[in-house]
Amino acid sequence: MKIIKEVEKILKNAGIEEYSLEAKLIVLELSGQSLEELYINNLAPKNIDKIFETAQKRADTKKPVQYLLNCAVFMNDKYYVDENVLIPRDETELLVRECFNLLKDKKDKIDVLDIGIGSGCISCALAKKLKDYELEILGVDINTQALRVALENINNLNLTRRVILRKSDIYSKIRDIEKFDLIVSNPPYIPIKQKEFLQKEVLFEPKSALFASDSEGIEFYEKIVKGAKKYLKPEGFIALELGINQAPLVQDLLKKDFKNIKITKDLSRIDRVISARLNT
Repeated sequence: MKIIKEVEKILKNAGIEEYSLEAKLIVLELSGQSLEELYINNLAPKNIDKIFETAQKRADTKKPVQYLLNCAVFMNDKYYVDENVLIPRDETELLVRECFNLLKDKKDKIDVLDIGIGSGCISCALAKKLKDYELEILGVDINTQALRVALENINNLNLTRRVILRKSDIYSKIRDIEKFDLIVSNPPYIPIKQKEFLQKEVLFEPKSALFASDSEGIEFYEKIVKGAKKYLKPEGFIALELGINQAPLVQDLLKKDFKNIKITKDLSRIDRVISARLNT
């Protein structure tokens, strides 16, 4: 399709690494047509001016295409995203799958706490994978705008009875009587000192969801792990996404109150997810 090739050229000339993938995403999302319609039926795409305008803006500003389109795909579902939330990443699918594996043998009602829910992609994807279970996920975030994004995605995916929201700074608004089978989080884990080395695209994402203030990036892991024992049911689980080189540090935090510590690598062989079961 000629227009896809033209968009690819704009992006490639601007040094966009995944220019081919992004070109298809821009054309398909803005035209509202499928590849089959464009290729087989040889239809001219709708919104041609908007397509080229978006491609040029991506090339000129390096603003992530997901923010330009207000759309990201995660585990085969579309999510609304804007600059109040992190863009869902493929690596986070590992976290969702690990959570499912931890919970799949549960017979009773499952209660989950998602700390820093952001776009809602972890909670929504987990709720869909556990569709045959009695389940309630409480998603918390300190950012009101992030909660609005999460609510839009929860509504769009028809999960309003399974994923609920609350504004909370980690555990600040969690009641003492509330107990969970699983606490899950993809917390801010980039040490602030690394900011100057990041790709320009990353710096469009919310700073509060990216950066930890300490030199090793474990500030939020410490807070989450420290409070987890109080809010987990007996033998409850914790599952966390990791940054590079953080697995040993987070493992040390877990050793006091947790057992069965497991670390899962991503496709790049980076330690990406850590999970554990509460000691009783």
